Amino acid sequence: QVQVAESGGGLVQSGGSLRLSCEASGTIFNIGKMGWYRESPGKQRELVAWFPFSEETTIYIGNSVKGRFTISKENNNKNAVSLQMNNLRREDTAVYYCFVDQETRWWGKGTLVTVSS
Repeated sequence: QVQVAESGGGLVQSGGSLRLSCEASGTIFNIGKMGWYRESPGKQRELVAWFPFSEETTIYIGNSVKGRFTISKENNNKNAVSLQMNNLRREDTAVYYCFVDQETRWWGKGTLVTVSS
């Protein structure tokens, strides 16, 4: 079993920044990648970004957030990643879900990001 915990969501004004963190715990032995999806009412679930834990793939940043969001591995926790979100827009408002790929995909419960005008 893998537990996935997100943190860092909240309310921010348009143009502001937020940093989301995601930590995997439990039975960890071979994470393939960790990343984020987001969901908002009336929109399809969107892949935001992922960070590879192996050499089989590379960092992915979605087109809608490219140049504004970055994903990285946390220095003080080998099983955690951060999503730095800059220049936030109202359309970034969504529930952000972290996922961990290890044999199967494990999901966090989500964290709400609200961007106001």
